[in-house]
Amino acid sequence: MKIICAHQPYFAPYGGFFQKALQCDVMVLLDSVQFPRGTTWLTRNRFKNDQGALWLTLPVWKKGLGLQRIMDVKICHEGSWARKHLLSLKTAYANAPYFKDHEPFLEHVFSDRITKLVDFNEEIIRHIMDALKIPVELVRLSALGIDEREPGLSISVARKLGATHFLAQNSAKKYLDHKGFEDAGINLIFFNPRALVYPQLWGQFIPNLSCLDLILNCGSRAADILARGIKNPMQRRIP
Repeated sequence: MKIICAHQPYFAPYGGFFQKALQCDVMVLLDSVQFPRGTTWLTRNRFKNDQGALWLTLPVWKKGLGLQRIMDVKICHEGSWARKHLLSLKTAYANAPYFKDHEPFLEHVFSDRITKLVDFNEEIIRHIMDALKIPVELVRLSALGIDEREPGLSISVARKLGATHFLAQNSAKKYLDHKGFEDAGINLIFFNPRALVYPQLWGQFIPNLSCLDLILNCGSRAADILARGIKNPMQRRIP
């Protein structure tokens, strides 16, 4: 059995992203699909400070560039946003029990002036996966040589990687070609991400923040909290 999933490479994703990864053998980062025109989780996410939800947004170059693929989007390093973001995170999480464990990584990723958005996001994704001990293999769509759109894209990805099962969120049911998967001999399976509940700083609990909030507050316990949030008979438990 080989379970494949696919997801856009969000900025410091929420827990559901990693719940999906935990249940799979390979996660494909959809870097060669179109970058959205409007607001997107690719460039922003929520953390938490003493005022409540803390929104951080990555500035990217868009003006005059027309439609871009995610893999082509470049981070705008004008101004001092990176220093301000890092300071905001340090101020928000200075008292988090496990902040010091991850502070060197945050200082690195926000000071390294990474050019491409997808590189920046993947670095954070890999760091969180390491912290959560998720053994999934990450593969970029651009490395697979597949140039399709849905509803055929997911089927081609699953075929290319020799999948027996393709895992998607319940919300994607209406967008996928169920008969196409059946004809290809690939089982479609679905799950519904569950909001993780865990100790947070700063008063009332806020669900579905960046998963960084979970690992900064819970450390090694974060892996068990993530796994307990999955209600799926095909889940893969963290070692």
